[in-house]
Amino acid sequence: MFIAILVGVAGLAVGAGGVAIYSKSKEKNAADKADALLGKAKKEAEKLVLDAQKDALEVKSAAKKEEDEHRRDIKKTEARLAEREENLDKKFEQLDKKSDKLDRETKELDALKGEIKDLRVKQQEKLEKIAGLSKADAKEKLFQMTERDIKEDLIGLIKKEQEAISHEAEESAAAILVAAMERMSSEVTADRTVTAVKIDDEMKGRIIGKEGRNVQALQAATGVDFLVDDTPGMVVLSSFDPVRRQVARAALELLLKDGRINPSSIENAVEKATKLIDKEATRAGEDAAREVGVTGLPHDILHILGELKFRTSYGQNVLLHSVEMAHIAGMIAEEVGADVRITKTATLLHDIGKAVTHKIEGKHTEIGAEIARKYGINERIVHAMEAHHEDIEPTTIEAVIVKIVDAISAARPGARNISAENFAERMKELENVALSFDGIDKAYALQAGREIRVVVEPKQIDDLTAFKLARDIADKIESTMSYPGVIKINVIRETRAIEYAK
Repeated sequence: MFIAILVGVAGLAVGAGGVAIYSKSKEKNAADKADALLGKAKKEAEKLVLDAQKDALEVKSAAKKEEDEHRRDIKKTEARLAEREENLDKKFEQLDKKSDKLDRETKELDALKGEIKDLRVKQQEKLEKIAGLSKADAKEKLFQMTERDIKEDLIGLIKKEQEAISHEAEESAAAILVAAMERMSSEVTADRTVTAVKIDDEMKGRIIGKEGRNVQALQAATGVDFLVDDTPGMVVLSSFDPVRRQVARAALELLLKDGRINPSSIENAVEKATKLIDKEATRAGEDAAREVGVTGLPHDILHILGELKFRTSYGQNVLLHSVEMAHIAGMIAEEVGADVRITKTATLLHDIGKAVTHKIEGKHTEIGAEIARKYGINERIVHAMEAHHEDIEPTTIEAVIVKIVDAISAARPGARNISAENFAERMKELENVALSFDGIDKAYALQAGREIRVVVEPKQIDDLTAFKLARDIADKIESTMSYPGVIKINVIRETRAIEYAK
């Protein structure tokens, strides 16, 4: 037993010694490997340092080379600048020499000019002394001779150019107007606004009412005078307002249809008639705009336009006149390249001021323009509306078209009813305008006022002055008279030489 224990102890001792020997051997191997790695790392580090030094030398060499090149460039630049500076100095020196030379030459020229001026003065004095005329007198005589020589040629040239321009303008204008008028067909005359209502005589008493209460109520509610007893078989309505007159007519027709006529029913009938006429006016305005192809107008503008249905001017219905104008204006605008929409809209609305002239003071052109601006209508349209009677100068082609078409529509045969008295007054006024100028012998208004023929004194008015006189008469007619269409001014100068052979 003891021996076994000794053997075990001895075995443990031997094992421990073996382990210790193995550990020492392992540590020696690890140290050798570390030394090997350390040596390898040192070699690699030395190699990296050598490579870095080599790269640094290369970079330094390249930088030095670049610096040398840069210095060479700088030297070259400095050399060029020095050369340029030297050249500039030479040029400045040359310019100074030239400037001195020019100064000397300028002084010499001034001296020569003075000498020439003195010579001209002396020559002029000699010429005046020889001719016996001053410079001003000689100049006047020269102008007179020149005028006398070229006067006939000038008159002929003016006539020739006027004839050529007039011929071309008339042909072009006639072609455009005829084309537009041929495409437009409308009634020659328009119906007048109705101002009387047919009625049985037995109903007149009921309309008048007891002690005139009914007719007084009608007049108070409508603002229209009812003339019941003056005309047999009808009641005549009298008012300056055509819309009120239409309301009164419609209210009276409603009362006659209903049969009950008293102050209460009169108020109801007038209220219904007012709404009826308002709707009729709006519908008429919408129909007119639709017919000519104008869209986007405000409702209130259409209502005012429709009220022109009840308004006449010299017997011509104003709404039908505006519609007719819009059609013709659109055709002309297409021919001459104007804006068709602006032209049509301005033409359709040009007379809307007439619908409210009894409510607002002022010319219908100004009132219409004010209404259009209030509702935001395009300013070009407003200008064309405002200029159609030349209250302001038309500055656009659309405005000129509206003015022309207004004259065409108003001047065609049968469009307007003008009394003989007014016609005679206009003829006399035309003649008086012409006779107001000096040198006029006689003046005649012809062709229903379309032409004024003026005979001048040939001793006072020469051919050249006759042209100016015609233009002056035209300007005065345009500025002082209101007339449709165009008036031709024909100035006649005639010289007759009469002798008798005995």
